[in-house]
Amino acid sequence: MSRPEKGKIATNGGGGLGQNPFAGLAGLEGLGALPPGPGSGGAAGAAASKAAPPEKNRGRVDVLRTTAGRGGKTVTLARGFIGIGTPEKEALCKKMRSAAGCGGTVKEGEIEIQGDQREVVARILREAGFRPVLAGG
Repeated sequence: MSRPEKGKIATNGGGGLGQNPFAGLAGLEGLGALPPGPGSGGAAGAAASKAAPPEKNRGRVDVLRTTAGRGGKTVTLARGFIGIGTPEKEALCKKMRSAAGCGGTVKEGEIEIQGDQREVVARILREAGFRPVLAGG
């Protein structure tokens, strides 16, 4: 095994770290083999990864209707997302726009959909694993 150059970090898997703490488990009776996982290449693992539902509790999202600062036009807002980035918000916005048949955008971390589309927005958020809470009359 070659030594890394000065200032470099070895990426060989740490072969020189000592013994494997799990090596003694290989010979024990009664331990079954692991089920095929997503990375094992088995057909069951591939089918399970495609059919896996999204996480059920990704957090609360407020869905409200507002007209403030929009010249009297009604807009549905989805706000309060925790732990997701702008690309996922844009993907959710695209689904909402196509389901509602109207325009929308992502501004300042909130999804804005034109019109009173609270039920459509809440359904899509529920399918994505969020817990939508309707507000705004």
